[in-house]
Amino acid sequence: MRGGLWQLGQSITRRLAQADKKTIGRRCFASDADLKKTVLYDFHVVNGGKMVPFAGWSMPIQYKDSIMDSTVNCRENGSLFDVSHMCGLSLKGKDTIPFLEKLVVADVAGLAPGTGSLTVFTNEKGGAIDDSVVTKVTNDHIYLVVNAGCRDKDLAHIEEHMKSFKSKGGDVSWHIHDERSLLALQGPLAAPVLQYLTKDDLSKMYFGEFRVLDINGAPCFLTRTGYTGEDGFEISVPSENALDLAKALLEKSEGKIRLTGLGARDSLRLEAGLCLYGNDMEQHITPVEAGLTWAIGKRRRAEGGFLGAEVILKQIEEGPKIRRVGFFSSGPPPRSHSEIQDSNGQNIGEITSGGFSPCLKKNIAMGYVKTGNHKAGTNVKIVIRGKSYDGVVTKMPFVPTKYYKP
Repeated sequence: MRGGLWQLGQSITRRLAQADKKTIGRRCFASDADLKKTVLYDFHVVNGGKMVPFAGWSMPIQYKDSIMDSTVNCRENGSLFDVSHMCGLSLKGKDTIPFLEKLVVADVAGLAPGTGSLTVFTNEKGGAIDDSVVTKVTNDHIYLVVNAGCRDKDLAHIEEHMKSFKSKGGDVSWHIHDERSLLALQGPLAAPVLQYLTKDDLSKMYFGEFRVLDINGAPCFLTRTGYTGEDGFEISVPSENALDLAKALLEKSEGKIRLTGLGARDSLRLEAGLCLYGNDMEQHITPVEAGLTWAIGKRRRAEGGFLGAEVILKQIEEGPKIRRVGFFSSGPPPRSHSEIQDSNGQNIGEITSGGFSPCLKKNIAMGYVKTGNHKAGTNVKIVIRGKSYDGVVTKMPFVPTKYYKP
């Protein structure tokens, strides 16, 4: 098992490095000296963080504990992630919502103030430019967080369309929150520990809700959300207060909440059946194919009006040709690009993410198969290093989610 864990860690390191090569350009891969560092970089190193390049940043893949132990601890107690490499931004102005609805599939107008939703930025062909959590702070203020690896692409896309929109008289502006850091607090102890540091009653704040409040004496943006399937929060904090907040959260948990790196974050999100952009979603994959039709608001399905709407709405009506599904499998853990075959040995798709589940103690994966092969219980073969292993299509999430809902 120890050797298997080492291989898992090495595989994740390679996968993250490969994703990094794709996302930071078609230019030379950044040297360590070129990598950006979050304000918690020294704190990670002092606490045993093994730093790796990811999306142009030096980020911890794990700490002193194994990825296996760290994953299980998140579900049993809690984890604190530094996700300051991600890009937070605010859009403001009386025309902010109609502007944004040209770019994303969510019914932003239909969100109540102080609530948010997962959404997808689409291109003209209906493909996913990025996935994001969009929050309506007020009717003229939208807060977004986009993926680190997509930052340059996303900001250029938004800016291009904003210039055109404003040239026609639209009232919208933006602010990129580079002055803030982002922490993700996840797991069953997340709420009780965070409650020590704020006067606001978190028991009345539910999954998907957003507040501006003081935490540990600093003005923070707080969203009850996360990327693990557990209850938890993403905390946008002024960068000068980030280290004190991280230390306070760990101290208040009495060691039960641990600093956690990208390795466990990857296994946690896979167990929760959540997409990793660049693996499970790409610019040629639509939200419908990715199993995110639920994120397309009812009004948006009726009215369209977003980039690629014609392609996406046709897929909703007729069904997509491929679908994202989950798998259990035997043999070595499936990896990205492993071939999926039907019982006759015919190619029907490809794995996009896979690994050994620390919580279920079995192989899990997700990938795309041709429609007709997507139903739970369908037996498949997964080809790994030239050998075929048994697999079965299964529903996701693999580990039940524990979001805090009324």
